[in-house]
Amino acid sequence: MTSPIQRLREYGYELPAPKAPVATYVPVSRSGNILYVSGQISSSEAGVVTGLLGDTMNVVQGGNAAELAALNVLSQIVHMGGVPLEDIKRILKVTVLVASTPDFTEHHLVANGCSNLLVGVLGDRGKHARAAFGVAALPFGAAVEVEAVVEV
Repeated sequence: MTSPIQRLREYGYELPAPKAPVATYVPVSRSGNILYVSGQISSSEAGVVTGLLGDTMNVVQGGNAAELAALNVLSQIVHMGGVPLEDIKRILKVTVLVASTPDFTEHHLVANGCSNLLVGVLGDRGKHARAAFGVAALPFGAAVEVEAVVEV
């Protein structure tokens, strides 16, 4: 049986260093066995993935951005929440914010990039409830932002 870290590597990723908050909030707060992970934007070592779905980005590019945002959620769980991926009991819910034009209607397809990574890495423990919707803009011009509620 492969570990979540091994499955993450199969996606071509290593767990990145966590992003520091840029305002007055904490990246992860905990109440009992529930972690609340603050919104994580679509970014990698190369920088923020920017764009607007329905204008400068297509659904595939948006899905890739959502995958990176989900990767950053996992990083926060491990590094700031102090919980190894193996100890995640379940991703309870994710909210996926998609920077998009008013006429863009495929937010759910963009959000699949996030969901597919979480399920691919965590198996059934990664299956979650989800909301996905469009917004006019995200911090730093990011294409996607993902927040999560996690049981540990």
